[in-house]
Amino acid sequence: MAGFFQAAEIAEAAVTIEQQGQAFYVNAAQAAKNPDVKDFFLFFAKEEARHEQIFQQLKDRLGKVELPAWSTTEEYGMYLRALIDSHSIFSPELQKRLAEAASENEAVRLAMGFEKDTILFFMEMKELVPDSEKKFVQQCIDEERSHLRQLSKMLA
Repeated sequence: MAGFFQAAEIAEAAVTIEQQGQAFYVNAAQAAKNPDVKDFFLFFAKEEARHEQIFQQLKDRLGKVELPAWSTTEEYGMYLRALIDSHSIFSPELQKRLAEAASENEAVRLAMGFEKDTILFFMEMKELVPDSEKKFVQQCIDEERSHLRQLSKMLA
């Protein structure tokens, strides 16, 4: 029999990721010298704030969810904790690297790493929420993918 996990805990981690992402983009905007780049980062900060609200509402609706049959509560919990802990947004070095970024391109590359880590986390999260909630997580995944494409275009 599969174990159960508090999906609200995963949604809370998503809220925190989005809050940290918003702070990252605000800091990146403040450091940007090019007005277009500054506006670009401020747009992403607003997007992260919007995602935060989506996950906050999701958290309020979720309870326990069944874990994948191949897993145990402890094993899957450790995996999810590792995903969160390894997320670049929680690295103490990230803000330092952003502050010391030699160019706006370097800041964009840091943002791309953040977006990729977020996509991976949300893809796992989508597997844990009830079917009725998957569309909200998928919407955020799609938007994070769009952010990654936009950041990539900015480097070009």
